[in-house]
Amino acid sequence: MRKPVILDVNPDVEARDWEADLLERFEAHVLTCSGPVESGVCPLLHGKACTKVDSADGVLFQLDLDRDDHRKILSLYADRLEVPIRAVVKPGQKERYPELLTKVEVSEGEPGPAMLDGFEAEVESQLE
Repeated sequence: MRKPVILDVNPDVEARDWEADLLERFEAHVLTCSGPVESGVCPLLHGKACTKVDSADGVLFQLDLDRDDHRKILSLYADRLEVPIRAVVKPGQKERYPELLTKVEVSEGEPGPAMLDGFEAEVESQLE
């Protein structure tokens, strides 16, 4: 069986590198994306394809849902992808965006080894 491909969408470079290293130890192939630095600068927001998204077997989404463009990106992922999506949210965001978050799995707080291992296992199980 092939390794699952997980797209880690996280603007924090150090955290993203740590997560990618750990996920690769769990036998996943990791693609990374920092998300749009400037509002609206994401190909998906302009109806264009993204090879990283198209290649992903699972998405770990860690952009700030208090930004409109980040909510739109998560909504596009949830509507278009048929893969596990885990949204890592800040305190209070589950309550502020319940309709958006019903389409994805939700975790609060920084991802730790157990959460990443569980997500990798879930993504891998979808490949079988």
